[in-house]
Amino acid sequence: MTWSHWLIGALWLVLIAYWAIAAIGAKRNVGGPISWKEGGLRLAILLIVLLALGSPRLRHAAASVQAAADVSPLMRVGGVALCALGIALAILARHRLGRNWGMPMSRKQDPELVTTGPYAVLRHPVYAGLLLAMLGSAMGASVFWLLPLLLFGAYFIYSARQEEKLMLAQFPAQYPAYMRRTRMLVPFLL
Repeated sequence: MTWSHWLIGALWLVLIAYWAIAAIGAKRNVGGPISWKEGGLRLAILLIVLLALGSPRLRHAAASVQAAADVSPLMRVGGVALCALGIALAILARHRLGRNWGMPMSRKQDPELVTTGPYAVLRHPVYAGLLLAMLGSAMGASVFWLLPLLLFGAYFIYSARQEEKLMLAQFPAQYPAYMRRTRMLVPFLL
């Protein structure tokens, strides 16, 4: 393992630890548990990633690609920097949400529309940060990170669209104007 593998692993552990601690004070969800469709989609993504990572053929092919890529030290530094930036963005956005944070597409008691901090530029900075961290992990540690990047990228876009429908229903006066002045995931683009 290289120094970049260790740093990227440590960054993801910091994120997981922060997430676990910060989840303690979150507001309760309103309504029942997640629907079978939402839960099934999450489970399917997780199973695909686990099966792919457990496949000897895929591991061998990815190892060959990784060896052929022969990542330069500059690429490793850039990957670690992008991973750190993405995780910092996700943590900052999660912190800004405070007690309003929840699982994707969940409805909270007494919801508040957060439009400050990273939410002043992006409507879904947690997703953007996680995707940026996965891209950095692929650059600095392993091409294996491209699989979760693609799968979670698709899931995050789906979740963001579903959450926006919910936000439009909860904040019909404020959310349309907020959508016009911000981007979903990438500043100035998407």
